[in-house]
Amino acid sequence: MTGHGAKFGRKQEEAIVALLIHRNIEEAARAINVAPKTLLRWLKVPEFDSAFRGAKRAAFGQSIARLHHLSSAAVSTLGKVMLDPATPPATKVRAADSILDHTIKAIETEDIDARVTELEKAAELTKKSR
Repeated sequence: MTGHGAKFGRKQEEAIVALLIHRNIEEAARAINVAPKTLLRWLKVPEFDSAFRGAKRAAFGQSIARLHHLSSAAVSTLGKVMLDPATPPATKVRAADSILDHTIKAIETEDIDARVTELEKAAELTKKSR
């Protein structure tokens, strides 16, 4: 892994996936048959760390998409609870409110990410024009 845009070896690509799906570094290392020290060393390499962070963002993006999808059901649940006087609302309302709260946070996160991306593009254009 040298230079900008360097390709990772198969093991390093497997390591990124393993780090995403396992609970800790030791389990991830065992899953791909490398020493935990090796994974720790790779995580200190800027290109590997950047790729791992990108993979985490992509995985989190899928979670955000699921939250968006579930927000409609949360609103329906909240509406049913609010309209049905016989249903004890506490647990259902709490769950629905939680989904909505997370959806709001996800939207805010996406907005911030879009703003940062635009700022980075503007900074890059400014840098190129000098």
